[in-house]
Amino acid sequence: MFDKTTLLAYQNAQKIDTQFSDRGPRLIERCYQTGLPPADCIKEPGISTFARTQMAPTFCCYETFLKCDRCEDIHDVGKYDVAFVGIPYDSGTSHRSGTRLGPEGIRRASLGFSPYNPDYGVDINEKLKFCDAGDIYTIPANAEKTFAQITKGIGYIKSQGVIPIIMGGDHSTTFPSLRGIAPYIDGNIGVIHIDRHGDCQSSQMDEKMHGTEWYYATQTIPNVHAENLVQVGVGGLWVKEWSQFSRDKGSTMISMEDIDRLGIEKVAEIALETAWKGCKAVYVSLDIDVLDAAFCPGTGTPDFGGMLPRELLRLLRLVTKEGICGMDLVEVSPPFDHSEITSIAACRCLINVLCNLVLNDKVRHS
Repeated sequence: MFDKTTLLAYQNAQKIDTQFSDRGPRLIERCYQTGLPPADCIKEPGISTFARTQMAPTFCCYETFLKCDRCEDIHDVGKYDVAFVGIPYDSGTSHRSGTRLGPEGIRRASLGFSPYNPDYGVDINEKLKFCDAGDIYTIPANAEKTFAQITKGIGYIKSQGVIPIIMGGDHSTTFPSLRGIAPYIDGNIGVIHIDRHGDCQSSQMDEKMHGTEWYYATQTIPNVHAENLVQVGVGGLWVKEWSQFSRDKGSTMISMEDIDRLGIEKVAEIALETAWKGCKAVYVSLDIDVLDAAFCPGTGTPDFGGMLPRELLRLLRLVTKEGICGMDLVEVSPPFDHSEITSIAACRCLINVLCNLVLNDKVRHS
């Protein structure tokens, strides 16, 4: 009979206790000190709100957007005007996953960009204090725990008077992000949602997924209302419940046909008027799949007939000129990308928005 005690794996297991020291507890303490203790529903030691040290999941990224400062100790985030933060989560996708790697892909592509933008005449390194706060520690197998982590992390950034710029991740993460911002806005929040899809059904596969965020944002966050939700670029792959939601709850949907008929300037005017009506702040949510599939192959639900890049950049310039309380850019999926086309598009959108905020004096220290 074979003697398992002759196996190296068995022999090493017998002396495994010699491989433990006080290093593990010290790393856990450092995680909590620099990345905040986790949401109350998280019980496993070593999980912080912001992923820190070697305790971070393998899908978290340590590069920074545009090679900016990394805010390793999140308590220092209040020193900045804007904080980039990644949400590496794709368990809310209904088709192609991969957006868990979106924050990493966007950050890597940003290395090829410069901080000076001649279209705006702004060097954001000179005119803006911005940092990268790293990634939220997400729980891939549990949406509610992930959402609790996101709400706590984004809420902390906003509580310090800083504008969060969120790199997703799938679109389900928008609901908990907005839930984190909402308590720190003294009044209603309007939303400009730029996307090929409506994402406003109450349930998707019996869960909160990337087709449900606007239902839960407008129906459960007290100061976010459907009447101030504007959805620009919709069409293509569609769920009829999204149209029912818009009709019954009073949101505004602007299709690509409407954009062709009215023009970007008029659409932006409608979006601003609707989102800001009776509101103290506006949040912008950009799903990269609003671009025609030719320009964003690296996404979970690509669609034909979406925006052209210059249309999207023009729209962003117009709708962010009045300022934002936060923004997310979601659904970048590097495993499906080619030559970083989609990640590059995401970087350009984010950099242009920052330049626009500076140009219009909509950040704290500019």
